[in-house]
Amino acid sequence: MRTIVKKTETAKKRPSPAAGGSQHPIESPDGLWERIARKAYELWDQRGRQEGNELRDWLDAEEIVMEEIHEARE
Repeated sequence: MRTIVKKTETAKKRPSPAAGGSQHPIESPDGLWERIARKAYELWDQRGRQEGNELRDWLDAEEIVMEEIHEARE
């Protein structure tokens, strides 16, 4: 079961770090996020599709994908 957290009025008024006009979100190489997302889904599936570990699955997937990229460059 997922819990939805409602933003408070104070949080809504706070400027985001990217709201600085000239700042843009960091772009990743083509397909990197998709590759990480596929790996995170694979990890989630392998771990029995347990809810509540989305961040763990994403970070583990990120580490695996970045290591694969690093190894491929050597």
